[in-house]
Amino acid sequence: MKKFSRNKFFVAIFAVILVTGFMIAITPGNSLARSVRILRFASYFPTAAPQSKLLERFCSDINKESKGKIKVEFFGGGSLLKATKVADGVAQGIADIGFSHVEYTRGRFPITEMLDLPLGFPSAWVGTHVANNFYEHFKPKEWNKYHILWLNTCPPNVIILAKKPVYKMSDLEGLTIRGPGRVGDILKRLGATPKPVPMNEIYEAMARGVVDGSMTPIETLRSFRLAEVSKYVTNCWQIGNVYTFYVVMNKKVWNRLSPSEKRIFNKVAREYKENAAQVWNKVDLEGLKFGEKHNVKFIDLSSAEASRWIKAVKPVINNYIKEMEAKGYSKAKLDAMLRYIRKQIKLWTRRQAKKGIQSVTGPKSIRIK
Repeated sequence: MKKFSRNKFFVAIFAVILVTGFMIAITPGNSLARSVRILRFASYFPTAAPQSKLLERFCSDINKESKGKIKVEFFGGGSLLKATKVADGVAQGIADIGFSHVEYTRGRFPITEMLDLPLGFPSAWVGTHVANNFYEHFKPKEWNKYHILWLNTCPPNVIILAKKPVYKMSDLEGLTIRGPGRVGDILKRLGATPKPVPMNEIYEAMARGVVDGSMTPIETLRSFRLAEVSKYVTNCWQIGNVYTFYVVMNKKVWNRLSPSEKRIFNKVAREYKENAAQVWNKVDLEGLKFGEKHNVKFIDLSSAEASRWIKAVKPVINNYIKEMEAKGYSKAKLDAMLRYIRKQIKLWTRRQAKKGIQSVTGPKSIRIK
């Protein structure tokens, strides 16, 4: 009897072990439970924005290309990570993939910030291709914690004005223009007074006269409805800098992917470099149309006036070089990087014209006809 009871006891224990092991195996998130790799993608952009829709399509295409074996869950609108926290959040593994731009963490990606200097990017399409080529050519060590899927830029910043038209640099004297960070440095050199107003507060600030205008891309006429509180736009793309955005994956997560999974990500990311360039050009066009609908007047700088503006903001570029030298970077290498960017801008501007890709800003060869 005792022997029988002992046998029953061991059978019961064995059954518990089997059931517990099975339950662990089917627990959501356990590698044995799922043949699907789940990754989290964090973005701060509003979910309704075209840029967010682009990123959601990227997630969907990864799932499709992997035949459902990789699922990228998209967290837009800052629901997982705010704009200033994306870089840290991806590095720490809070998100596996993230989207933000380098100026939100100024000083963290100092070499890449060179792309945000007033170098005369004519369009987002050109800026995006130059940014990706720059990274591939120089591979700055500041990105060692990440695997870059692609970079893109916004359209060049222009000066959007509530009441006063600006045809020449002297017209900016006495005006307070929204412009944080490096944009503020540019505005100072042009004779305006910069004010670092958050993007979501610009509309009210312009409506109430707290600022006279904003140095942002034309697309903000629609995306932030600035056309409703603006009368003029000075199209100063010749010195209007861009913001460099990134889509990056945590490097450890990338290294854990199988070779076939890496090929899927690389394939889809190559397509989205071009898709991102096109989308950012398109939103600028939508901003132009929205501005025209609200009777905003668009002003182009004359060739002579543009040259004066270019000369005026040159110290912003020189100061960047000096700051980087003080941190131990080689001036010769920095100068070589600047030359590379300028050559790439010319190259991709010609290619944009040849492809017939039109944009709101830039020389006549690529401007909307």
